Amino acid sequence: MTPVKTNTPNILLIYPEIPDTFWSFKHALKFVGKKVSLPPLGLVTIAAMLPKNWSLRLVDMNIRGLSMEDLDWADYAFISAMTVQRESSRKVINRCVEAGLKVVAGGPLFTVEHEHFPEVDYFVLNEAELTLPEFLKDLDQGRPKRIYSSDKYADMGQTPIPRWDLLELKQYATMSVQYSRGCPFNCDFCNITALLGRIPRSKSAPQMIAELDSLYAQGWRGGIFFVDDNLIGNKRRLKTELLPALIRWREDKKGVPFGTEASINLADDEELLTMMVAAGFDNVFIGIETPNEASLAECGKGQNIHRDLIRDVKRIQRFGIQVQGGFIIGFDNDDSGIFSSLVEFIQESGIATAMVGLLQAPPGTRLYSRLKQSGRLQECFSGNNVDGTTNIIPVMNLESLQKGYRELLKNIYSPAAYYQRVMTFLREYNFPSNKNPMHIRSTSESMLALIRSIIRLGILGKERFHYWKLFFWTLFRRPRALPLAVTLAIYGYHFRKVCELRVL
Repeated sequence: MTPVKTNTPNILLIYPEIPDTFWSFKHALKFVGKKVSLPPLGLVTIAAMLPKNWSLRLVDMNIRGLSMEDLDWADYAFISAMTVQRESSRKVINRCVEAGLKVVAGGPLFTVEHEHFPEVDYFVLNEAELTLPEFLKDLDQGRPKRIYSSDKYADMGQTPIPRWDLLELKQYATMSVQYSRGCPFNCDFCNITALLGRIPRSKSAPQMIAELDSLYAQGWRGGIFFVDDNLIGNKRRLKTELLPALIRWREDKKGVPFGTEASINLADDEELLTMMVAAGFDNVFIGIETPNEASLAECGKGQNIHRDLIRDVKRIQRFGIQVQGGFIIGFDNDDSGIFSSLVEFIQESGIATAMVGLLQAPPGTRLYSRLKQSGRLQECFSGNNVDGTTNIIPVMNLESLQKGYRELLKNIYSPAAYYQRVMTFLREYNFPSNKNPMHIRSTSESMLALIRSIIRLGILGKERFHYWKLFFWTLFRRPRALPLAVTLAIYGYHFRKVCELRVL
């Protein structure tokens, strides 16, 4: 039966499938019965900006596929995607066009590459707080333009509470929120400053508390990741406004641990570390990139130079925050010794979640412009940090670079090296003494993960010796850390699978 069309449009919000990548955690999610790591925060925020009388339906294709009933119901398809979702986006757009839908596209992929998608009817680019209202006004008047863009930066005080009700919350492992945009640093391989500027802009503390309250009211009790480019970009405002509000908010809450992204200078501020732990932050992703200071200088990563990076990482760990690290090889100043020195750094630091990728030049970055002028670019930017590809013609022989990269991944994610790294981390890690303990999972999910890890890793897995060594070492020496140890063992399984399937 064909759905009856109404005078108000039916809007199909579509999030294309994310391939099997380092951050997809697809192999780990099976242990806890979840389908997706993070929700499409951009789409549910866009949904809150649309007219209240419009009918909305969201399809996250990482949970389920598009059905003919979805396409027959809809008048417009709104698609948002990252670069890594390029191929899935093409398929989605083609299906929508075949079904006769008008396609509206936005998000990082289309902001940078909209000229490569001629099938799309309308592009709403850059920050939607600026460009979406103009599109909606023109659409209402029957004269929409094809492209809406802006070189200004949005006032995040105008960003509404996301429409959490459109999500199948039980299918997600973690929820995400955004407090700020922009980063004060200017690393030449990073497109954050190109897209969002170097002056961090943030929501007010009451705004963030309202978002968290609305998510909590929906029944969410799991982890929440602040997807900020650099949460500590404006440390003064963070310490005087947001963190005190978060500390108050969690006084009567159970669970709900936070994670985020930050720069390494977090290690310099004991007050900030103490407040973040009190506010519920228990993990942070930091772009460490390389132990090679010449390469750090080359890419403009001055905040990482003249430091004992391992000491900084361990200091953060001792405060009760797990450090997840981003690393890059393939800088002009890298030679054949970079592979062994990076392995040594990762192992000594105890960074279990170590994302290592080949240097890539995203369009719009200073690196992209510099290498294009020197004729060292190839048009094959994948957006996938760990697929072993690069759109750069490196100084090091490409074959040697890729071979060394594969050997590096094989080394750090071998069971022996990975489990040893987890133990190194757990020796440093101090549990926060929060009034309300933070739980990574509900009791049922924790038990499910434990049972499945015992079967898949402890009995059937090739890492079973290392699994049980870690299990009993943690049980007797750091018993409170056992759920975390099991979680990291599961993560290691995912990382090895990704490396084996995509790179090795």
